[in-house]
Amino acid sequence: MSAIAPPFPEAARKQLANPQLRANLRRATSTIKAKRALRQAEMADWEELRAAAAAIKDRMISQMDVYLEQAEAALTRAGAQVHWARDADEANSVVTALVQATGATEVVKVKSMLTQEIGLNDALRRAGIAPFETDLAELIVQLGHDTPSHILVPAIHRNRAEVREIFLAEMGLVGRPAPPDLSSDPNDLAAAARAHLREKFLRAKVGISGGNFLIAETGTLVVVESEGNGRMCLTLPETLISVVGIEKVLPTFQDLEVFMQLLPRSSTGERMNPYTSMWSGVTPGDGPSNVHVVLVAGGRLKALAEPAARPMLRCIRCSACMNTCPVYQKVGGHAYGSVYPGPIGIVLTPQFRGLDTPLDRSLPFACTLCAACADVCPVKIPLPDLIVRQRHKVAVAKTADLRPHLEVLAMAGAGWLFRRGWRLALAGWALSVVGRLRGARGAIGPLPWPMSRWTRARDLPAPPRQSFRAWWRRGSR
Repeated sequence: MSAIAPPFPEAARKQLANPQLRANLRRATSTIKAKRALRQAEMADWEELRAAAAAIKDRMISQMDVYLEQAEAALTRAGAQVHWARDADEANSVVTALVQATGATEVVKVKSMLTQEIGLNDALRRAGIAPFETDLAELIVQLGHDTPSHILVPAIHRNRAEVREIFLAEMGLVGRPAPPDLSSDPNDLAAAARAHLREKFLRAKVGISGGNFLIAETGTLVVVESEGNGRMCLTLPETLISVVGIEKVLPTFQDLEVFMQLLPRSSTGERMNPYTSMWSGVTPGDGPSNVHVVLVAGGRLKALAEPAARPMLRCIRCSACMNTCPVYQKVGGHAYGSVYPGPIGIVLTPQFRGLDTPLDRSLPFACTLCAACADVCPVKIPLPDLIVRQRHKVAVAKTADLRPHLEVLAMAGAGWLFRRGWRLALAGWALSVVGRLRGARGAIGPLPWPMSRWTRARDLPAPPRQSFRAWWRRGSR
C-alpha cells in the first residue's frame, strides 16, 4: 500500500475536499468522545487504572520472551497448536496452509487489525480461498471494495444511505441479497447483514480471529466485541485459527481486570463490551476441535530493539487517540495510507514499515503536537514524544542523503538569517511591508516554487503589519 499511496499532504487535501466525509467523521467521533468522557467520569480511580495498565504492559515488554514461552506452553497443554511467524509473508503462508489442510474454500473472520496489517485476505484470495468479514463495519468495507479508515469503526467514513446502496449492489454477488425494499434505517441494515451472514456462519468449517489479549499464565485468548458475530466465528467452525501479535500477551489472568475496565470505556464508551469471549485450547464437545494460534512478530521486534520506541507496544487498539485528534477528525483514515491511522498510526506505521517511501516519511508530520492523544490514551503512551522521535529519524535521513533537500536548505538559510541582528531586523521590516499589503486577506498564498510545497497544503498566515522591534521602539519613546 505504501508503494503507491501518495504522501500525507496530498492525500489529506483530497479528503478535505469531501464535505460528506467530514460530516460523517464529525458526527461519529463527537458521539464516541462524548460517551467515553461520560464513562470515564464514573471512574474515581481512572488515572490509577491507566498507570497500572502502563506498568503491566511495560513489565510484559521487558520480559516478552519469557511470557510468550509461558503462553505457548499453556496453549499446548490445552490442546492448541502454536505457530510462530516472523513477518507478514510467513504468517500468511502459515494461515493459508492451515486452511488448505481442512479442504475449505472459504472462511469467516472476526474483526482483526492484525489480519488487515499483514494483508491476509488478499493472500487467501490468491490461494483460491474466499474470506468473509462478519463484523458489520468490516462487512461494509469489504462489500464496498474499500479499506478501513478507523481501528474501531472501519466504516466510519460511510453514512447510512451509502451503506444501503452498497448492500443493495453487492450482497447478492457473494451470497444472500439484501431485500429490494431495504431502507437506510439502522435496524433494517443490521437485519439485512444478519440474514446475509447467517448462511455463512452455518456452513463455515474454518474461522479466523485475532485476539485482544493473550494470557500467558493460562493460555487464554480474549476477544471483545459488540455484535456477537465474533462469538459465532469462535464457536461454530470445526477449525479456529487465531492470528495474534506478540505484544498482545499479558502476564496473568488478574492483569486482565485492569484492561477490561479501560478498553470498553476508551473505545466504545461502554462500561463493558456486550460480548467478551475467552477460550483456552480445545474443549471436547464444545466449540472448535482444532485450534491454532499464530503468533506474529513483524515490526514489533524492531520496536523491541529500540528502548525509546517500546512504549508503542503498550497499545490496545482502542482508537481513543483518533477520536480526539483534530487532524484525523478532518481527513479520516484513508489519508494515512495504512490500516493504522491517527496518532498511533503515525508512530506504528513508520516503525513497522520503515521510512523508505514518501508516504512513510510524511506521516510523522501529520500531527499538530497538541498532545490530546496522550491525555486520553488508556495505557499512557507518550505519543507526542514518539512522533517527535519519528520526525527526528526523518531529519537524520535527510541530512545523511547527499541529495539537496529543501528543508535542509531552508534551515541553513534560517541559520544565516538569525546569526546577525541587522539581517533579522531587515527581514522583519520586509515582512511587515508584506503584511500591510496582504493583511486584508489574512493569509499569503499560493506562493511560487519552492514555497509552493508549503502553501499548497496549508495557509501561511500574513505577517503582522507592525514588527515587534517597531512596536518596542514606539513604546519605549
